[in-house]
Amino acid sequence: MMMKALTLHGKKDLRMEDVPLPEVTAPDDVVIQVAAAGICGSDLSRYAKLGPYVKGMTFGHEFAGTVLAVGTGVTHVKPGDRVAGCPAFPCGTCRECEKGNPARCQALTVLGAFRPGAFAEQTKLPAANVVPVPEGVTMDAAALMEPSAVALHALYRSALEPGAATAVLGCGNIGLLSIQWAKQFGADNVYAIDIDPSKLERAARLGADVCLNPKEQNVEEALLAYNGEGVDAAVESAGSPVTSVQVLALPKKGGDVIYMGIPYNDITFERYYFERIVRNELRVLGGWNAVSAPFPGREWSATAAALADGTLEMEPVISHRLPLEEGPAVFENIINQEEPFSKVILHPDG
Repeated sequence: MMMKALTLHGKKDLRMEDVPLPEVTAPDDVVIQVAAAGICGSDLSRYAKLGPYVKGMTFGHEFAGTVLAVGTGVTHVKPGDRVAGCPAFPCGTCRECEKGNPARCQALTVLGAFRPGAFAEQTKLPAANVVPVPEGVTMDAAALMEPSAVALHALYRSALEPGAATAVLGCGNIGLLSIQWAKQFGADNVYAIDIDPSKLERAARLGADVCLNPKEQNVEEALLAYNGEGVDAAVESAGSPVTSVQVLALPKKGGDVIYMGIPYNDITFERYYFERIVRNELRVLGGWNAVSAPFPGREWSATAAALADGTLEMEPVISHRLPLEEGPAVFENIINQEEPFSKVILHPDG
């Protein structure tokens, strides 16, 4: 039996092909009918520049769907249940895994790279990677549980607390989710920074108190006019070599810098920005992946709870909903920036 899937064959070579349907072959297997799958920034990077992957592998890792079949050892979900997929596969045996840090696993792999992914009619995961979706949460929203967990994983590493001031540089998907989570952490003032007015509009809708456009003003000066000391935490979620440097000028003395974006070019620091680290005694943190112990982690349970009670909004994050067969074209359109994109959701059922 075959199904439709998007498979990656090389740089910018994404194809709609027929591939075998997944089957239950192990006691902990869960086969899932994919309802919605999101395009991640890392998918775009792998599409354009490659990285760890297997030629012809079914692509995609952010998704939600309905359980079709389970192995004999699966007890927490059953056929018919609505679920989301945690796409990370830590080895479980390296030093960091044994210390309870699966996000730092030395051999971590991700769905859609070495295992068939979610840009398909069906996919398969181990039971440990399958997260039940609360009633009332749409499949499109549930497909974004993974990027929410990515943002939350990084913010858990920070010292954010009620009353904090926070700046978020880059209001793409992770930035918009970070803004919402910062408010949930109790941040009094959240400053959204982006050069795209449409993204700033989304940021304001999702709780940003002040929106700043670097094309229109000096962001550092503008922020200090609002908050003379600087912010308690500055989040870099754009993955730009420029913002990766500029973020260092925004925290107050002793503040946090939280890097979530991944620039794919070298970064050069002017002395002024580097000295902010030393003279202001900044704490510089990186956030990687979406998992913690016990696996898959509190990032996922907190996201599920926030979706269930409505405190986490996904609808404003989503800009496009498209059938799966439009995947190759939309990847190229996003890369070429042919129109403004936020989160793109692909639907295998059209």
